[in-house]
Amino acid sequence: MSFGIWELAIVLLIVALLFGTKKLRSMGGDLGSALKGFRSALKDDDNDKVSQQDDSMPEEKIIEGEVEERSESVSNK
Repeated sequence: MSFGIWELAIVLLIVALLFGTKKLRSMGGDLGSALKGFRSALKDDDNDKVSQQDDSMPEEKIIEGEVEERSESVSNK
């Protein structure tokens, strides 16, 4: 069973009468700012995880040096 346009309009009218339009506006603004804060916290958390993964590699595993040309004759010992 689905709601039609008239049922939704009646429900919205009752909600507006119960809470008032000023209260609904302030609740909408509060909900919007809460969602905005939640999204920014998720984005900051993802950035922190990426930087922690980069910093978590120990110094012993980093190999520095120059690449030399490979010779054709390779002897196995």
